[in-house]
Amino acid sequence: MQVEVTNRQIIKIAGPICLSLILPQINHLTNAAFLGHLGEFPIAVNGIAGIYTLVIYMISYGITNGMQVMFARRTGEQNIAGMGPIFSNGLVLSMGMSLLGILITETLAPAFFRASLHDPHIIEAASEFTRIRIWGLPFLMLMRLCTSLYIGTGNTKLLVIISLFQEVTNIVFDYGLIFGKLGLPALGLNGAAYASILAEIAGFAAAWVLLLIGKFNVRYELFARLRPTWSGCRSILVISAPLVVQYLFSIGSWLIFFIFIEHLGQRPLAISNMMRSIFGLFGIFTWAFGSTCNTMVSNLIGQGRENEVMTMVKKIAKLSVLCSIAICIIISIFPTLWLRIYTTDVSLMTEALPSMYVCMVVMILASVTAVVFNGVTGTGDTRINLGIEIIAVIAYLTYCVVVIEKMHSQLHWAWFAEFVYWTSMGSLAWLYLKSGRWKGKKLA
Repeated sequence: MQVEVTNRQIIKIAGPICLSLILPQINHLTNAAFLGHLGEFPIAVNGIAGIYTLVIYMISYGITNGMQVMFARRTGEQNIAGMGPIFSNGLVLSMGMSLLGILITETLAPAFFRASLHDPHIIEAASEFTRIRIWGLPFLMLMRLCTSLYIGTGNTKLLVIISLFQEVTNIVFDYGLIFGKLGLPALGLNGAAYASILAEIAGFAAAWVLLLIGKFNVRYELFARLRPTWSGCRSILVISAPLVVQYLFSIGSWLIFFIFIEHLGQRPLAISNMMRSIFGLFGIFTWAFGSTCNTMVSNLIGQGRENEVMTMVKKIAKLSVLCSIAICIIISIFPTLWLRIYTTDVSLMTEALPSMYVCMVVMILASVTAVVFNGVTGTGDTRINLGIEIIAVIAYLTYCVVVIEKMHSQLHWAWFAEFVYWTSMGSLAWLYLKSGRWKGKKLA
């Protein structure tokens, strides 16, 4: 597939990605809602433990997003023979990184929580949750290996099928294992962890069955060269390693944010997890357009059409911001409707509203920044991504330390840290794309 710079082409790629992202976010919302009905404590623990798990899972996203850039570039070049080595070497890296993530969590996670959190009950529950949850990582990475191929080659409709299998499994087992329904044991918070592992197994199975049924292994010669090489792994790591570090910085800073929120108390932590769940759901359009920009930029460069990249980035950013504005209008009309999903406590909902309004402003800003930043990723110059991320995170954490940890400000002022982060990142990413320094960059 060779892309064209049209709104129709953008929506054709972004639409299925968006649908595939809706299902995981509905699952997260359902998960948080189920736990919310057990009380503030489970939803608070799920927030901090979920962010920690996400930090480790960023290893997967960094590796596979790098491969997505490479698959898209080879597709734009119509270099079919170059696809197999990326896939086979990616398979080895995926399993190796999975084992690393499991080892880190099993040995270091409890000590990390003891050193950073104040509430001993949250420390114990978060440690137990993450040491269960991490065992889904190998299945997630193998699934993401396939989805990076599907996105990179423009076969994004398959992501909807994979997500459907994954999320139906998650919701069914969430309900059964959290509450003890459907003949299953009532495990409460840990039931959500086991349900997530089962869902990742289902997503992995669906992704690989589709790979074989669709004969992608034949079409792209994926198994023609199954002997991984150090040079092949190194080529992937040159692109992916900066992304892995970038995502660890990004989500790691968010973990620190939630740790600081935990220092404010259990209720602010519960409210923050609600915000994360609501805006994670409505942020799917932003992430879908961002992933689309990544793929289309790399594809255009592979075709030798570098002069059209900025036009395309602007088109995608406009669509993204329009979607976000429409969503924020809907949320602002019925703000308490979304909060009632998690709780019936009127005082909790009242305290959450100021943070919700701040998050709406941030959501509009992020809708542009995510597209522009993914445009930088699509150029293949991922070291620039890392540099931009480091600067944005420094600004973000400086704000968090001063406003949350030192001043103990109200929760909505804490969430204003997101505005600092996205403004810093967006400005730097836009300046880099405008500079044209990415032109002429070749991928190994």
